Formats: sequence, structure tokens, C-alpha cells
Amino acid sequence: MAQPNDLQLTYIGGPTLLIEFGGLRLLTDPTFDPHGQDYVTGAVTLFKTADPAMDASAIGSIDAVLLSHDHHFDNLDHAGRSLLPSAKTVITTRAGAERLGGNAIGLEPWQSTELSAPNGETLRVIGTPARHGPEVGERGPVTGFLISHSDLPAHLIYVSGDTVWYEGVEETLRRYPAIRLAILFLGAARIPIVPSHLTFTAKEAVLLSKRMPQARIVPVHFEGWKHFSESKQDVLNAFAAESLESRLLWLEAGRSMQLEFQ
Repeated sequence: MAQPNDLQLTYIGGPTLLIEFGGLRLLTDPTFDPHGQDYVTGAVTLFKTADPAMDASAIGSIDAVLLSHDHHFDNLDHAGRSLLPSAKTVITTRAGAERLGGNAIGLEPWQSTELSAPNGETLRVIGTPARHGPEVGERGPVTGFLISHSDLPAHLIYVSGDTVWYEGVEETLRRYPAIRLAILFLGAARIPIVPSHLTFTAKEAVLLSKRMPQARIVPVHFEGWKHFSESKQDVLNAFAAESLESRLLWLEAGRSMQLEFQ
């Protein structure tokens, strides 16, 4: 039997990451369309610039999709949406669950749900506050997630979802100081109709890392779409400027990494 500190991550691209933990398989914001497509939503057009490292058909069974929000194509594209019914559960915002129906459940901040594995292990998933942009101009309801194992309740994995640094994120860190792994959606996404960034900047990621001194930082959602204004190099530079580059855990797309979660 896998031990509760066994954790495997497989980065697929964009915001999409397979988390294998506690005998369960969790998938964040599924995006599996090929590159080169335009996605039009109202006055905003997004453009995908990179293919996923794996096809949806290669993922295998999914116990839960952790969907930060359902209403933007860079977090749920066409192929990703087609995958949702095959998952046992989709955990998302309350508004998103109402739109998706079926196997979707919605969490408000601090609400939680439990996922049980066939081997008897249990994971708890907690919804966390997120704000997708500035207070005036934010892009609709979004959630982050905290994941804990029943045998390691204080050892938490944080999945930020699309958010900026604001008081809701600060409250998450106050309530849950023992985060051991932080999967941060970076890239400082920008669109013409909003005069500020919509996801964490590299400097905001540095600020989070200082507030989570026990956590390794896994950057995701900083590449593969045209609307990102910051790159991997910007993240590296920001962390190096504070002598924190050793905290970063870069995943190679398409390859799994085994970690000891402690």
C-alpha cells in the first residue's frame, strides 16, 4: 500500500496537473485542446500557443477534477470539458457546479468534501478564496483548493486557482500555516479590457513563498497561452532576487515526478 507521504505529480501544460496522492488521482483545470485555436468569450479572445504534453485519452481514470472555474477556456477548454463526465467527481465553485450539473459539486470558501480511495485512505478537499483580477474588473467566481490526507491532516497541498494576491489569500495562509506544497497559477495574465493582472505575478509568488516557509513552490499556468505577461524566466529572476530559487520545483511537461510529502 502507498504511504500517506507518497505523492506523484505529472504536469500536462497550462493549469493542468495530475496529482496522485492517498490512493486517488486528482486533475486540476483540464485543458487538452491542440494549440493554434482562438477562444472568443464576449469582448475577450484567448489564443492557445502550445499543445498539451498528453492527450486526454492517456490520462486514465480520474477520481476528482479540481476545477478552479468553468467559464474561461484557458482553464477548461473543449477537450477538457468533454473529459468531465468520466471523472467520479468535479469539485468547483458553487456557480460552476450549477452550470455543469451531473457529477459536479460546488464549494464556498472553507467548505470541504471528502474523497475515499478503494484502499481506505481519505483525502479532504477544502475550498479557498480566490479573486480573478482586481476588485473592480475581476473575472467571475473562482476557487482554490487545499488538500490534506487523513493520516497527515496538518500537511497541506495548496492549489491556488486563478487569483491575485488579496485579503482572501492572506486569510488562507493565516488559517492554514502548514502548507507543504503550493501549486501556484502564475503568468500575470492580462487582457485588454482589464487594466491589471488577473493571476499571480512573480513578485506575488515570492510574497506567498515567504508566508509559506515550509512549502515547495510548483509554478503552473505561466505558459501555453498568449495572454500571459510573465514567463518562467521572470519567475526565476524574482525568486533569485530574494535568494529563494531553491524553493521552486519545476515540473517537466509529460513526465511524472515522485515526491516524499513531509
